[in-house]
Amino acid sequence: MNSAFVHSTQGVTLLGGGEASAECVLQALTLAPCLVAADGGADRAMALGLHCEAVLGDLDSISPAALAATSPERLHRIDEQESTDFDKCLTHVKAPFFLAVGFGGGRLDHTLAAMSVLARHPGRRLVWVGAEDVAILAPPELALDLAPGTRLSLFPMGKVRGHAEGLRWGLEGEDFSPAGRIGTSNEALGAVRLSLAGPMLVVLPRSCLHAVLAGLGVPPTAREK
Repeated sequence: MNSAFVHSTQGVTLLGGGEASAECVLQALTLAPCLVAADGGADRAMALGLHCEAVLGDLDSISPAALAATSPERLHRIDEQESTDFDKCLTHVKAPFFLAVGFGGGRLDHTLAAMSVLARHPGRRLVWVGAEDVAILAPPELALDLAPGTRLSLFPMGKVRGHAEGLRWGLEGEDFSPAGRIGTSNEALGAVRLSLAGPMLVVLPRSCLHAVLAGLGVPPTAREK
């Protein structure tokens, strides 16, 4: 097991170098106030006047200015090229939950790589946060308190079977897979309960962030800020 460079008792906002508005970053920090930048995410943090607890990655994207502005004890170069900087952060940071901002929205391959990272970390309370959507890898049992009419999309990252309550279109009798059946633009009828066998991404509007954190079991004290 790789050692952790950061141990946080609070939620951690992981900031990547992809697209992320100031509003999105600041919303994440109200819930997960410990900020860790992945490589070029340090430049975005610096532009927003934010202090990073740590900067991790292979450091091939960080600017000389951001590099110079980061104290050596907070800078952690990880040279291996078998994982992305997002993956490196999750491997070397320990926290009760994570909000990942700035890991997509530009290049499609970067966004797909971020979704792959979600699938590689089952059991983590990890939410990918984009400009319009949030995404999680669903645990085997997931309950979400959603308003009727809420868009809910399901994207399998492998073979998945499951049961759903509270969705307009159910899952029973269906085999899901990336090259087969997927579940784009389903709709909540109210509270939703999912039981899933296999790796399934759940995608919801960003306005559902609090409901997603509650569904992952993040304590109310974090969600009420």
